[in-house]
Amino acid sequence: MHAAGADRGSSKRGRAVPTTDDQIQEKYLERAIRELNELTRELQACEECPRGRLQPVLGSGHPQADVFLLKHAPAAAEVEEGVAFYGRSGNALMKSFKRLGIDPLVVYGTLCAKCPLADPSLAAPECVARLVEELAIVSPRIVVVMGEPALETLNGLEVPLGRELELAPGEIQGFTPTVDALVVPDIDSSLDEEGAKREFWSAFRSLGEWYDALPPY
Repeated sequence: MHAAGADRGSSKRGRAVPTTDDQIQEKYLERAIRELNELTRELQACEECPRGRLQPVLGSGHPQADVFLLKHAPAAAEVEEGVAFYGRSGNALMKSFKRLGIDPLVVYGTLCAKCPLADPSLAAPECVARLVEELAIVSPRIVVVMGEPALETLNGLEVPLGRELELAPGEIQGFTPTVDALVVPDIDSSLDEEGAKREFWSAFRSLGEWYDALPPY
């Protein structure tokens, strides 16, 4: 009912409420989470790779991360937990992020060969190619490629608008029109020898300079 003399056209009921930037971002995040969950189910159900009863090692981190870490294959601790960058490599990277002033909450890490195989080259090409889908879901600003095998794998995939990356450790390269890339040594091979640690850090610290230069929006 309307009060006597009330302006019927003044009611705001039924008018569209403007969507805020936060609401838009929340929708994008919900979609990324949903798509990563679907990718996880598909990977777990996949029978292309000869991994037997072992489960694939899945990516971990923020579904819309700025920084996308990429290794070639899982280490033993990652196979045991089923999570990429679990164990020594993850701990070392957390210390590096802290030193560089990078929020670990803006990072996502995954593997080229997600199935725990004695020989990563046995991973089915169809499975490795799912990395393209994973990149599209996360939509990072930079991909940190760890080691030559990971670099060769990424260069061999058909990433939309992607260019071939060079083996130039520590150099920020353009990968796609919206994504940069940084090639560094393999983290797993850099933890046991002091010279290898310095070589990794020398290349990886370029990520801090790149991160500091990001616009605050």
